[in-house]
Amino acid sequence: MKLFGALFILIATTWFGFDLAKQLNARPKQLRQLKSALRSLEAEIMYSHRPLPQIARLLTEQVSKPIASFFDSFATYLEKGQKSAGEAWLLSIEENWRLTALKQGEKEALKQFGQTLGQHDRHTQQKHIVLTLNHLEREEADAVDRQTRYEKMVKSLGFLTGLLLVILLL
Repeated sequence: MKLFGALFILIATTWFGFDLAKQLNARPKQLRQLKSALRSLEAEIMYSHRPLPQIARLLTEQVSKPIASFFDSFATYLEKGQKSAGEAWLLSIEENWRLTALKQGEKEALKQFGQTLGQHDRHTQQKHIVLTLNHLEREEADAVDRQTRYEKMVKSLGFLTGLLLVILLL
């Protein structure tokens, strides 16, 4: 019975360490997806002359979840027509943020961008997208740095914590 309990503790703490490492790994991927979606948004605004709800639907198909969920919510709010583009953007961020591995810095950059969405001409809107992309570039560099520094350590720490608990309890 003790062996079963020890094995359970070891598996649980190891799983916890791998789960934390998975979150560290997910953040840079999601940032790359978000940057790709914003570049597509920029191109669509500048060259396609499609309405914003159509662009948001197109972006939903181009990226994977959880970023796709954000653009799906954004498109839904715009299609209902009850919210401005900025309000729809902010509501979509709040609604889908818990699904992402993104941090507060990215959220603030996206909120600031959302306040300008639909308020300016195409060229000014392009400048705001580029500014947001630059901010996300810095955040991605930080995320990659944190991933390379801590991913292996967190995995090992989960296992070693379990091993320590097992030794202390036996």
